[in-house]
Amino acid sequence: MARTATAKSRPPRRRLSPAEKARIETLFERFEAAETDPRTELNYDSPYTLVTAVALSAQATDVSVNKATAKLFAVADTPQKMLDLGEEGLIPYIASIGLYRTKAKNVIAAAKILIEQHGGEVPLDREALQALPGVGRKTASVVLNELRVEPAIAVDTHVFRVAHRLKLASGKTPDQVEAELMAVIPEPYLTRAHHWLILHGRYVCTARKPKCEDCPVADLCPSRKLFAG
Repeated sequence: MARTATAKSRPPRRRLSPAEKARIETLFERFEAAETDPRTELNYDSPYTLVTAVALSAQATDVSVNKATAKLFAVADTPQKMLDLGEEGLIPYIASIGLYRTKAKNVIAAAKILIEQHGGEVPLDREALQALPGVGRKTASVVLNELRVEPAIAVDTHVFRVAHRLKLASGKTPDQVEAELMAVIPEPYLTRAHHWLILHGRYVCTARKPKCEDCPVADLCPSRKLFAG
């Protein structure tokens, strides 16, 4: 499986016109001005609770995951405690989340691997993370980026939409959009860009009716005219 770009393997910076380079710089300057240190809305207090929460959030809302993990992490916030809880013990805590049976199986399997192969610690390495059951490319990207280990952009529906509307990317797949974003977002903003884009898509640049009147970058958005009136 391909690895998300690191300092050595990151896609080459794309050549931009001076005007486009300035537009993109200004976009992220404004995102930074609004929120200097954006973070995930999932609740966690350790790398283990973070990777578990992110894995549980697939096809589920952060709100629903936080509601479930508030009780779950009170009794199982380490791989050993999760393994002791077991799959059947875990299910009641996450039954309100989509695909809970598959997720329960993966969480318990991941806990077992963490104990047996990593001394009960979450490996902050992309290859090792993606080898855990239920942890794919996107989950690993979220974890590594949230913990500021590696600049990464996990492209979900919000990031995909915002990237296209702001003309930061034109790719047809999440992987293509990720590579394009990594190639144009200014280096100082790479570790925070994922969160800015996802939060912007979640609360401002919404799918059906974007709130252009509340958008801090509306004057820099090539798509704004599509939603005028």
